[in-house]
Amino acid sequence: MILELKKITKKFGEIQAINETSFCIKEGEIFALIGPNGAGKTTLFNIITGNYKPTSGEVFFQKQRINHLKPYEIVHLGIARTFQNIRLFSSMNVLENVMIGFNKQMKYSVLEAFFHFGRFCKVEKEFNRKAYSILEELGIADLANEKATSLSYGQQRKVEIARAMATNPKLLLLDEPAAGMNSSEGDELADLILKLRKDYKISILLIEHDMKFVNQLCDRVLVLDYGKTIFEGKLSDAVEHKEVIAAYLGDFDASS
Repeated sequence: MILELKKITKKFGEIQAINETSFCIKEGEIFALIGPNGAGKTTLFNIITGNYKPTSGEVFFQKQRINHLKPYEIVHLGIARTFQNIRLFSSMNVLENVMIGFNKQMKYSVLEAFFHFGRFCKVEKEFNRKAYSILEELGIADLANEKATSLSYGQQRKVEIARAMATNPKLLLLDEPAAGMNSSEGDELADLILKLRKDYKISILLIEHDMKFVNQLCDRVLVLDYGKTIFEGKLSDAVEHKEVIAAYLGDFDASS
């Protein structure tokens, strides 16, 4: 298992956002958290990435307990994420936004960076090449010099994924990656995520409301309702589960 959550509970005052939720993700697996708005999905993301500390319970990444670590320490271990609301640096172009993801890996001093001597030029050239390689993988290398926030929504989403991939993650967390996309854009993104898993040998955890998208991608799903797990398993089984249908899925047909 690459990730394991054990009896995670999170309270905000008197409000219990997560209620003793446990699940694990296998290496190479694509796993989805689904459920209605307010079910606690993003809260779980924030606990895994260290933005929130659980009220009780434990998080393990590659058998190491991590829920006491700071967010940047968790990134350095190999967990990267994207956000529901895209967060790109508006003053930077696409390539510069991706280069931010390499920050920890760049080995040169502040003095070398300021005066552009010593290791600086060699290291910058190396990671420039790596950034272009990731952009090519995502099909947006031709946009490298464009202002990131001037791109279409779907293109910006790819830039954010590229920046996350630059951190060299073992586990990638995607928060509603298909939100705002039409059906063909969603299909393209699903194919791209499957390619990233294969090429980079990563595991993926995602939050998504688009059940067609989830059905294309995910090996297993966990369904949350008011912070409580009501189902874990294959989406094809979830759609036949009475509690899941009542909470969220309605008439979705996993065979379509």
